[in-house]
Amino acid sequence: MHSRRRRVPWASLAELDQVCSWIYADESDIDAKIRAVNRLSAWKCITQIPHALESTLSLLVAILQDNSSSQSRSGTDLFPTSTLSIRQGYATALIRLVNGLVDPLQQGVYARSIAGIAAQIGLPQWLVELRHAATHEELPSLEMLRAGARESMTWLLHNYFMPTLSPPESSNAASQLTPPTALLKEYKSLLKLTVRDASLKTRHKADETKILRDIERWIAEAKIAAAAVVGDVLGSRFLNDDAEDDAEGDPRESWALDRLCEELLGRGALVPVASKKRENPNEADSLPTELLEIWTPLLESVAANHQVFPSVLVTNIVNTLLYGKQGATGDELSRKDKSYEQCIARWAVFVVGKWGDSQNTTTSQDSKVYLAREDVVAMLLTVLGSSEVADSSGNAR
Repeated sequence: MHSRRRRVPWASLAELDQVCSWIYADESDIDAKIRAVNRLSAWKCITQIPHALESTLSLLVAILQDNSSSQSRSGTDLFPTSTLSIRQGYATALIRLVNGLVDPLQQGVYARSIAGIAAQIGLPQWLVELRHAATHEELPSLEMLRAGARESMTWLLHNYFMPTLSPPESSNAASQLTPPTALLKEYKSLLKLTVRDASLKTRHKADETKILRDIERWIAEAKIAAAAVVGDVLGSRFLNDDAEDDAEGDPRESWALDRLCEELLGRGALVPVASKKRENPNEADSLPTELLEIWTPLLESVAANHQVFPSVLVTNIVNTLLYGKQGATGDELSRKDKSYEQCIARWAVFVVGKWGDSQNTTTSQDSKVYLAREDVVAMLLTVLGSSEVADSSGNAR
């Protein structure tokens, strides 16, 4: 995975810690909260700030306006604010908080419920319901909105400020992700059935669509788990505006696709368990026809929803050829499986031939899907040290 630069508004974590202290050390210290608002506003003027900080700023502004309104009712404020305006301020801040947390994870063809995504990032369900009421129903009462703001500020403390200021040495979030092994087995069983008996294809079309949808949902789940690995979903928004960085895509998506590729490159998926099924008896340098017919629909489906997928798959293949399969034991690494290596190398050539770009084409190299055919073939030649890849790369030239 590519290393990425991250732009943050603070010169050191001590500055962020100071802001956190102003906000949370004393709930009744209004002057400290004003200092926090001023500092966050200044940061926002000089650079894009993480959604968590932007939400914190919006909530603090609403809280301060509410406090000012309370003082006006006691005769200490010369410019009273209406109760309706206070409610609208709270509602807007809460709506933007929830939407901003959920929207980045609401990608892909198949929509997922806001409640489902919120549950997975630990956002209290009643805040989602409060957001729904403020958006689609009658504006909630001031007391309810105040409670929502307090809950949101507490959630931001525990899910953004504390993890950012004291990042854990390790996280088990990724380990809680269920591998897609069962989904891929179900997919393979169904496609083997329809490939071998074309008359069943129409009957099982809906089943195939459902499995592909389930795999897409798994990728969305993996992106959420990826937040603990490549950066907190709230804070690490990878804010570099450099065009090259933007072209690399969402690192959470790349992490999720890496996990999918690890399963695809296991024996029993893109590489059949039986060695004889890895070769095409009619064309020695090509993948077996049945193997292509089984797995191409899945590859096409994932690539259609995630432009970077072909590049991620080829990178995983090359890394597997160079360093062995991730998680392999010493004994497994010492036993070279030539037919396995040749099979995944042919898959790399197939992917490059289908989605890659030749260096002399006019396709933009800024595309996330950009694959230089010549570069990939050269890497495979270097890794395998065989003329086979050169022979099988005719379609990739």
